[in-house]
Amino acid sequence: MTLLRGSSVVLRPTAAADVPALAAIRDRPEVRARWGGGASLEADVAADLRDPDVNLFTVLLDDRIVGMAQWYAEDDPEYRHAGIDLFLDPTVHGRGLGTDTVRTMARHLTDDHGFHRLVIDPAADNAPAIRCYEKVGFRPVGVMRRYERGADGTWHDCLLMDLLADELVR
Repeated sequence: MTLLRGSSVVLRPTAAADVPALAAIRDRPEVRARWGGGASLEADVAADLRDPDVNLFTVLLDDRIVGMAQWYAEDDPEYRHAGIDLFLDPTVHGRGLGTDTVRTMARHLTDDHGFHRLVIDPAADNAPAIRCYEKVGFRPVGVMRRYERGADGTWHDCLLMDLLADELVR
């Protein structure tokens, strides 16, 4: 099993047994507002786990599930890069765990998979997430206008950010 070790967190491939805990975190109002989801978040997380194009990792802090990070790849050789998404339990926000999670995943993608470029696309109004990603070395590329539909049914802007492998703040 691939274990990715950060300074505080451990990321391991998500297993079916993780689904209830991850669904409970996704059901927190702060997380649901950003990640959305249907009537059954367990079904949503289980569907993500079955998606062959997404690689899910459960984020652990002292052996406790505190979130999930996922990555996907654009494999066209002319545009090859990887993208990252994550959510953490709001009870652990503000402790640097997001930065540790993103840095750990970015190291894995650049060092182990050889990606030269990574992208991430937080909501444009999600200042804490943007600060977190900047600490790892991500830079704003531009605003993607009306990029995602929010839980309220309206379209919201996202900020496209990218990181080149040699810019990773280790």
